[in-house]
Amino acid sequence: MSADSSELLTRFFVVLNSYLWGPPMLLLLVGTGVFLTFFLDGVQFRLLGHSLYLALIKRKEDGEAEGDISHFQALMTALAATVGTGNIAGVATAIAAGGPGALFWMWVTGLVGMATKYAEALLAVKYRVVDARGQMSGGPMYYLAYGLGSKSLGAAFALLTALAAFGIGNMVQSNSVAAAMDTSFGWPTWVTGALMAVGTGVVILGGIQGIARVTQVLVPVMIVLYVGAAMVVVVLRLDQIPSVLALVLQHAFSPTAAAGGFLGATIQQTMRYGIGRGVFSNESGLGSAAIAAAAAKTRLPVTQALVSMTQTFIDTIIVCSMTGFVILSTGVWSSGATGAPLTVDAFNAGLPGQAGGIVVPLALVFFAYSTILGWSYYGEKSVEYLFGEKLILPYRALFTVMVFVGALGRVDLIWELADSLNAAMAVPNLIGLLGLAVICRRETRAYIADLAGGVGRRG
Repeated sequence: MSADSSELLTRFFVVLNSYLWGPPMLLLLVGTGVFLTFFLDGVQFRLLGHSLYLALIKRKEDGEAEGDISHFQALMTALAATVGTGNIAGVATAIAAGGPGALFWMWVTGLVGMATKYAEALLAVKYRVVDARGQMSGGPMYYLAYGLGSKSLGAAFALLTALAAFGIGNMVQSNSVAAAMDTSFGWPTWVTGALMAVGTGVVILGGIQGIARVTQVLVPVMIVLYVGAAMVVVVLRLDQIPSVLALVLQHAFSPTAAAGGFLGATIQQTMRYGIGRGVFSNESGLGSAAIAAAAAKTRLPVTQALVSMTQTFIDTIIVCSMTGFVILSTGVWSSGATGAPLTVDAFNAGLPGQAGGIVVPLALVFFAYSTILGWSYYGEKSVEYLFGEKLILPYRALFTVMVFVGALGRVDLIWELADSLNAAMAVPNLIGLLGLAVICRRETRAYIADLAGGVGRRG
């Protein structure tokens, strides 16, 4: 693709996203989360402690239940897909374009998005089926088709997800890694792309079990190391945190004036980038993570739903917040840099020496690689839903090739394309969640009643 063609496409998607991510979409995404929060009796707050216990402490699936992987493996696969460049480059992009207040709107997407993610996982398990290979298949395409009774919406979601997998879950990730490795270590982009493509192909050939075996080890380690490094910066600048929080809250509801290299931002810009990048990071409302939840060994839809909602809490409230605190507490947010380079600058300013030039690129590699693995499964299950198992291997091969192609592309075009696909796949999923909310409430209240009555429900 020529430079002129690439620039023209980028401009097209920028204009398109100004409509796709305008007030109606923001209202639909956040509004659905707010509605589900109240309709499900604040389940993400009432049962947060219980859900973290199920996800991180109990960690034992019911061996007699149907499913392909454990609760913990399903959570780690979903986290692998969500904790990616959005937590590093996405947070930086949101703050660089929308100002400090964008972090507040990311928190909003996280808090209400926990209810959305809960409902997605509950419905995914409830309406899952056993496919021709004897494996579990579920997700929005199934609850749209069999729960809501709309096979057309189910097919639309599956098609959009199969395409979106090449953006949010593939090319964006490899592109960000290639750029970071080139800037930090001088690696040619084609070398990074080739290494990531080979690493992807080796794992995804093993299907969900192979992906789960890798992610259950990789994801906890990478999150602990990254958050640990960020905590060092925060502790060293602990006196700055109160002013950082004040800055975030102030500019969440008022325009941010130009400062240094920062061009300024309106409230709509702040909301657009905060919510857009928040959704890009935690994927609440997209329905993608529900595909992994459907593979879990569980008897009760609510049990896996509780485990799944911790994914959004960990991704946005913990990991994204730490990135935001590092960027804002070090004062580099107004430098004019954006994306991963801004996060590198922040860690360099906050850690001794030039440690940021090592911490961020390495975190980006692991975050992006794990996201590619998780999204390969989402895309695969979507293709299987549409065309059957005969296209699974060709899809895996194409997905692997596109990891390499994405490393060579223009980052601005790929980011804008990913935003467009995210918005498109959210629409049918949110229709399904709203249409089946009564099912979610009935299951949730029955579970809560059993907990209150001391009935030990196994999942």
